[in-house]
Amino acid sequence: MACIVVVGAQWGDEGKGKVVDLLSEHADVVIRFQGGNNAGHTLVIGDNKVILHLIPSGILHKGKACVIGPGVVVDPEVLLGEMKELTEAGHNVSPNTVFISERAHVIMPYHKTIDHLRDTQRLGTTGRGIGPAYEDKIKRSGIRMIDIINKDLFKKKLDAIFEEKQGYIEKILESRGLDKDAIFDQYVSYGSQLKPFITNTSIFLNKALDQHKNLLFEGAQGALLDIDHGTYPFVTSSNTTAGFACAGTGIGPTQIDTVVGICKAYTTRVGEGPFPTELNDDIGERLRAFGGEYGATTGRPRRCGWLDLVALRHSVRLNSASYLAITKLDVLSGLDTIKVAVAYKTSDGILEDMPADLELYPDLEPVYEELPGWQENISDISSFDMLPRNCRNYIAYIEDSLNVKTSHISLGPERRQTIILKELF
Repeated sequence: MACIVVVGAQWGDEGKGKVVDLLSEHADVVIRFQGGNNAGHTLVIGDNKVILHLIPSGILHKGKACVIGPGVVVDPEVLLGEMKELTEAGHNVSPNTVFISERAHVIMPYHKTIDHLRDTQRLGTTGRGIGPAYEDKIKRSGIRMIDIINKDLFKKKLDAIFEEKQGYIEKILESRGLDKDAIFDQYVSYGSQLKPFITNTSIFLNKALDQHKNLLFEGAQGALLDIDHGTYPFVTSSNTTAGFACAGTGIGPTQIDTVVGICKAYTTRVGEGPFPTELNDDIGERLRAFGGEYGATTGRPRRCGWLDLVALRHSVRLNSASYLAITKLDVLSGLDTIKVAVAYKTSDGILEDMPADLELYPDLEPVYEELPGWQENISDISSFDMLPRNCRNYIAYIEDSLNVKTSHISLGPERRQTIILKELF
């Protein structure tokens, strides 16, 4: 039995979906523990590209149980659409394969309306209602999956919150209000369709542990977007670090065996917020073009830059990372020199850790180490020893700097384009 947590070690979009997909082959249960459909996992299987927003990547493997934990906020419309697409593609989406926590909170239409009107310009959010849904969860006025399958209880809860939301939309945000009756009818329908999948997932997972099954936990976004430990306020609305895998699913912390931090061989970020190693030049454009750096959920172009070891050290510490999985190494092929940020220079001296004060970031200057690059196309290489020497040295430099070994190296989007250095299950 093993319990493995996979987390993003940067600002998201690191390739968690591919790594989870690879590990799912040996897992019995795959669990999503936080976030909502503001994140997308892109997987390339043969000639097919699959983008998942809520259902764990294990759904693409036969015989796996896929769990959406209570730490996730769920848009029922998106979830049902995803289920439909997967079913039409030949995947088994049934109450025997997909389990949704009865305690997971529901994204309502007013959450999406408020998010779109209020936050898209201020923080660069996706406008999908995730932040406002988490706000209601913390305010103790949220609606949970268990509520929408109980028509009378749902009506009572919707009645209690609706006028406040309607007044905010109309009077503060100065927009057209919503139709409460239409929302009620629509969500009762969603509840009816999803009822067979809704259960106490904490009990389900602990029974799986008692049966010595392999559990794989997947997060969304990345550690640097954690609500407590990221570049606040330019963060997501949930805890994205490995510690939340327990709170967001309902298992105890002593059950976790291994944490895998996923990082690109360079750095990207979507939306606003600090990014010390960002490149607004030809190399930044090259990374974006060669890496296909556009959001799976939003299609927004990602900001690109050199690898930032200051940020990665922060992430490795927060997550107690057991291993790194380094992705998109192939994108660096063809560069004569590769830079890596090892510290930040300020007017007061050198910083080796990420500051919490965002006012410092505009004046930070990355302190770079320069490493020799490689010219060879490495996308079809199948073993570590076959990689160019400078490529191997680059991996070793990252490992030595962070004191963490590498378990996987991804050289392209397909499953076969992966060098596995350590079998984790």
